[in-house]
Amino acid sequence: MANSIKTQEDVLAKLNIHALNPMQEEAVSVIETTTNTVILSPTGTGKTLAFSLPLLTVLDPDSKEVQALILVPSRELAIQIEQVIRSMGSGYKVNAVYGGRPMSKDKIEIKHTPTILIGTPGRILDHFNSNRFSKTDIKTLILDEFDKSLEDGFEEEMKGIISKLPGINKRILTSATQSLTVPGFVRLDKPTVINYLKEKTVSKLAIKTVISSSKNKLKTLLDLMHHIGGEPGIIFCNLRDSIGQVSEFLDKNKISHACFSGGMEQKDRERALIKFRNGTCQVLIATDLAARGIDIPEMNYIIHYELPRHEEEFIHRNGRTARVNSKGTAYVLKWENELLPEFIKNVRGINISKKAPHKPQFWETLFISGGRKDKISKGDIAGLFFKQGAINKDQLGGIELKQDCAFVAVPLTIAKELVGKLNNSRLKKKKVRVIIL
Repeated sequence: MANSIKTQEDVLAKLNIHALNPMQEEAVSVIETTTNTVILSPTGTGKTLAFSLPLLTVLDPDSKEVQALILVPSRELAIQIEQVIRSMGSGYKVNAVYGGRPMSKDKIEIKHTPTILIGTPGRILDHFNSNRFSKTDIKTLILDEFDKSLEDGFEEEMKGIISKLPGINKRILTSATQSLTVPGFVRLDKPTVINYLKEKTVSKLAIKTVISSSKNKLKTLLDLMHHIGGEPGIIFCNLRDSIGQVSEFLDKNKISHACFSGGMEQKDRERALIKFRNGTCQVLIATDLAARGIDIPEMNYIIHYELPRHEEEFIHRNGRTARVNSKGTAYVLKWENELLPEFIKNVRGINISKKAPHKPQFWETLFISGGRKDKISKGDIAGLFFKQGAINKDQLGGIELKQDCAFVAVPLTIAKELVGKLNNSRLKKKKVRVIIL
């Protein structure tokens, strides 16, 4: 099953992590020796690694069945955890299944049974009810961002799933909020709680208000973007319609961006994150779906274009910046006659009349119609671009390899030229299309 289980040091070296943080160290130690564990820690502190490292030590390399189930509230979080565990290089097969994509794709991926299965509750229950794999070897249950799953109405699905798992001997729950009430069906008996939510850390988050003289805040948003310059960040909206309005306005003003909301197709959401991660887009315009559980780098700033309706939303949005040891700014954009909610305190106004130097878009994203299932590696793709594309290392940006396709960031100025050189090339034995995304 697994090639060889690596030591913790090997895994950290592969992930280019020098040392675990205190929460991760405590979690690894506790999970290895405890039946039931609850990890309470802010967004962005590395909870996925905290439960994944000890998970690898309890898996049986000789079993050919699913041994660990990780339930998550969103597709994005499922994909993110799958990527993290794959990048650990344990040799164990890991797959993520989730709503919003054809069931046929799930069936193909889990035809060879994974050792670790990650998924959203509705889709996991579908697979359970169809008996697509044995459940008898599932000994470890991880409920990641458990509070969010309950908020999103997954209680009945989770109850149905857990009722079909009599062999669980290790439960791990994680949350980024304190108000965690665990229903009885989880059977979380006398858990050890690792609580890092009230650590006396000095917040490096600056919260600044930006006043708009008009109820329509688009002009003020543009002024703020010019003040910030070309740094990457997230603009948070409450409504999908607002995202559309902001997107149209930024388009007119030539600010590169991507949109992200629950109303989009899963494929489009994934591609928006890819373009944001690799620098093709300067900003992500998003609903609170992007406040947690998605795989994007730390931001220097976020903007509350529309004021959050609840304190939890405010906390999670702000958690996208000033994470761990970095500084960050949360800009609260408000109409001059608009009252701030009680939970937004200790804010100071800011003058945004000064403009930062404009940074034009540098990267463009190319789509390649071949992926892991075609035995294509990142090295194969890099080789194609270096040899046939005749570019140098500085001109090759991020490569993201998926099951059936890949995405590559290249300089905007040579993107069309590269498409001309590389479209209909051969990668391994497959003829691939190369187009601008």
